[in-house]
Amino acid sequence: MSSGTDRQNDALADWLCIRAETAWPRWSGEPAVSAGPPTPDGFRNFFTTTRGGRDPEGTTRVLTALDAAFIDAQQGARLTFPVMANWQRTVLNRKTVDFRTMPAFAKGGRERYGLGPDTLAQFERCLAESTSPGVLLPSRAARTYLDVLFFHPFEDGNARAAMLALAFVMAREGVSLLDVHPLQTTRWADDADGAADLAMLLGILVTAAARRLPHGSRSS
Repeated sequence: MSSGTDRQNDALADWLCIRAETAWPRWSGEPAVSAGPPTPDGFRNFFTTTRGGRDPEGTTRVLTALDAAFIDAQQGARLTFPVMANWQRTVLNRKTVDFRTMPAFAKGGRERYGLGPDTLAQFERCLAESTSPGVLLPSRAARTYLDVLFFHPFEDGNARAAMLALAFVMAREGVSLLDVHPLQTTRWADDADGAADLAMLLGILVTAAARRLPHGSRSS
């Protein structure tokens, strides 16, 4: 795991190496879908409790974007940068939102995310793998969440974008999460164990939600 010390290397490159080498967990819990459409309650509660008191207007915007993400998921949309940019326009209250044009920094400058001529294309390929066969939903969702964090595609609001992408991936397969607060911790691009642990945590949250939702049915 990262020591959190200042580093000059490209954290995005670190993540892409880890992403390719991680043995994503084969979750053996109880993945299930609800009888009706998935609900955004867990994500809605997360955004409201973590942002509502300090940024009411921004919270309203991100909840509107969350609703849009769920509608896109229910309509079977593919996760692409233009789809995410549409949500992000609402989040940031901007008419246009483009892929970043400069290297990005986070965690007080302790992580630097590089930029090359093919970075956007790489990001699109990674997003497309959110439906990869052979990788179970908790692992795909975790991987997509981390893709957004470490590609850092937008000039602002990337943590919110990552959570919206996670909500979309879950909802597209009919899965609701009732509590996503346990996901709120610092993630490092060079932390392979942390990536696998996130997938396991999502599996636990999926199982917990399935056991509490009425009329759940097991998913293969």
